[in-house]
Amino acid sequence: MKKLILLCFSVATLVGCNKSSLDKPAEEHTLVEHPTILMHADEEAIISDLIEKDATWYSLHASILKECNRILGKEVLKRKMVGRRLLATSRELLSRVFQLSYGFRMTGDERFSLKAIEEMLAAAAFTDWNPSHFLDVAEMTMGMAIGYDWLYKELSEEDRKVISGSIAHKGLRPSYDSDYNWFLRSSNNWNQVCNAGMVLGALAIQNVEPELAKATIERAIETVGLAMEEYKPDGAYPEGYGYWGYGTSFNVVLISALEKAGYDEINPSSVPGYLETGEFMKHMIAPSGLCYNWGDCSLRGSLSPAMFWFAERNGDPSVLWSEKKFLTQQNFRRNRLMPAALIWGKEVPLSAISEPGSKMWVAQGKNPVALMRTSWSDPNAIFLGFKAGSPSVNHGHMDIGSFIMEADGVRWAIDLGLQGYESLESKGIKVFGKGQDAQRWSIFRLNNYAHSTLTINDALQRVAGYAKIDRHGSDPNFMFAISDISTVYHGQAKKATRGVAIRNDNHVVIQDEIEAGADPTKIRWNLVTSATVELAEKMITLTKDGKKLFIQIDGPDDMVTSTWSTVPTTDYDADNPNTIMVGFEYQMKPNEQSTFEVRLLPQDALGEAALQKALAKW
Repeated sequence: MKKLILLCFSVATLVGCNKSSLDKPAEEHTLVEHPTILMHADEEAIISDLIEKDATWYSLHASILKECNRILGKEVLKRKMVGRRLLATSRELLSRVFQLSYGFRMTGDERFSLKAIEEMLAAAAFTDWNPSHFLDVAEMTMGMAIGYDWLYKELSEEDRKVISGSIAHKGLRPSYDSDYNWFLRSSNNWNQVCNAGMVLGALAIQNVEPELAKATIERAIETVGLAMEEYKPDGAYPEGYGYWGYGTSFNVVLISALEKAGYDEINPSSVPGYLETGEFMKHMIAPSGLCYNWGDCSLRGSLSPAMFWFAERNGDPSVLWSEKKFLTQQNFRRNRLMPAALIWGKEVPLSAISEPGSKMWVAQGKNPVALMRTSWSDPNAIFLGFKAGSPSVNHGHMDIGSFIMEADGVRWAIDLGLQGYESLESKGIKVFGKGQDAQRWSIFRLNNYAHSTLTINDALQRVAGYAKIDRHGSDPNFMFAISDISTVYHGQAKKATRGVAIRNDNHVVIQDEIEAGADPTKIRWNLVTSATVELAEKMITLTKDGKKLFIQIDGPDDMVTSTWSTVPTTDYDADNPNTIMVGFEYQMKPNEQSTFEVRLLPQDALGEAALQKALAKW
């Protein structure tokens, strides 16, 4: 194996390494046999044996073959732009070619290989792969690379020339254009996805374009570390659950592909938090099977192939607690990386996946989180997710101090989540600005008015602010996390601290301590819900699916409970059907210090006797 030493320096130096062993001249290049990307030829028999002996793995394998047969009936992809993106086409190409190539390798069915080759030749004929939005190029290149490598023996000489040429000239070479390769200097998912696509392209054509391939691999080894630094110190991914599934998955593809090809320069264990990030994803799935969808994220949880890589690398099958459920429920969706689950999971016995020991997980970082629950196995368990951080992170919202809460199988406090970018961009809205005056913050779902957090003086949270988890505890009778969120309310209040807890294993407490400034200060306490709402003085009742949640409010006498609509007031905001916001408002006097304690009492989780006692005490 090529022996380079990965030296992790500061973020400024990214991931440095001694390149001397990669500096062989082209004439010394050793030809590589195909297939070399992700799955070697001798692994096919291992996977065949796995799916023969394990019904759960067989169901995943069968679902991939079912998808292959569905693809056979589809028209060949065309170069179809949606707004400024070709991304939907690129992703579909990756999905089709990866799954068809897997289907061929595992069954020998030539229909699958012929369809994959047809799709690749069509994509090779596109005028370009849209380098102005380089994710499109990266995913297209990855799909083409896997197909070229895995189906190499099925390709004619002319097909090999056409496909390898397109990988080089429409994939790799545009990544050396300074108009397009800003991802090399970024620390977000673009770095991970684009570098991964380029690396797989380079591995595929290293026999044809050895110098280009070597330079591209070197460059990725040097620059992907900038994105891997984002997991420090504990493994929380700043862009949330959905973008973890994007950025981290492609990062794992990059590492796995390089290692399979004989490169061991990237050492994930040397980056604090990186190998721990499987814990982040494990704890982000609530008892309902839905994810904690803060940031630009949809609600549904689903199988993540990369989690099997983390389980194998760490020797910890418990990280797959939710993934096993997704497997047994056949909650596969149409994940374009799905064959990788079998590649990375073949050494992890599903029978070894045990219930996690810890019911609480706290992580610092750019978007610190605290995630806690009363049980891993009870679908009616209480789940509380709480986030600190900053709106300034990539794909961030003004949601600092926000929370979600489940109990009795109902998600009572929700996050409205993502609005599709094209629905906004098509109406001229600039989605990705990060400054305080960015148009992004006019989007309803993205600002603090539409999150379960505080709004002070009807103002937006401060983008420059940042909050960490200051204290936390995991005692089963009082799991809690506390964050000083004052900086995101700079100029609006002197001090703001929020604490959240699951108390006595049966109810949730949200406590805010606020100190007003020199002027009168209006406080709005907000909870977003899909339940129906009944208001009373210092008491709110939520009803959903035949269940009830009682919200008790302790604080100054002149608080006023209220609801607020989630109906859009612009022509660009998405509808938020069957949702409403509920909470209270309070007008603080200058320099006043007040404490607000809100208790969320689940009718079934608490038990009727305890509930009546709590209500009577109130």
